[in-house]
Amino acid sequence: MHPARLDSPHRPRASRPALWTLAALTLANAVLLVLVAVRWDPLMDADEDVARSLHRAAVADPGLTHANRILTDWVWDPWTMRLLCSLVVLYLLVRLRAAVLAVWAAVTCAAGTLLQQVLKTAVDRPRPVWPDPVDSAHYAAYPSGHAMTATVVLGLVLWLFRRHDAPVTLYRAALAVTVVSVLGVGLTRIWLGVHWPSDVLGGWLLGALTVALSTITYDARSARRGRP
Repeated sequence: MHPARLDSPHRPRASRPALWTLAALTLANAVLLVLVAVRWDPLMDADEDVARSLHRAAVADPGLTHANRILTDWVWDPWTMRLLCSLVVLYLLVRLRAAVLAVWAAVTCAAGTLLQQVLKTAVDRPRPVWPDPVDSAHYAAYPSGHAMTATVVLGLVLWLFRRHDAPVTLYRAALAVTVVSVLGVGLTRIWLGVHWPSDVLGGWLLGALTVALSTITYDARSARRGRP
């Protein structure tokens, strides 16, 4: 099979499953946001139980906690993810001469960052506070910026691989890295006691919604422009 061309006239419009996925993500984000904003007791209690248990484990195992700090501060840090996004944008511009797609990817990453900051300010959820903290973080808790940024950037990379018919082996490797990274960064934030579990879930859901909305819109735009 030949590699797919940019803006191919044969690209389909947004499929019904894609639209259903977008609707489901929108609903899930709205429900979770409301529950966090109103401080729904069952959710708050579950957050506290999980966070407290993991914090005790983090204090008891300083070696594993140190490894989590390295992963969260360097490997999966939002700035590391933004650097990866910048490299992808440069590749699209220089190697593929795909200016529109490059700008689209850059704007999507920027929009994700803006959305998380707006929600942090609007919800203003306090982070966990411990008498014996193993790490610290700034700004409000909801949503997790680490979880959301990793989901947006790596989700876009996966979409680009599929759009350009990347080799199956490469795509599967990228998928494995994405799953490990997105799940892993969320778990490090809870382990280190700087986020509640629902903060991380919110970051994942908002990141997935950002990617879905961006990619579905781009594909629909490409299909319209590709008509005879």
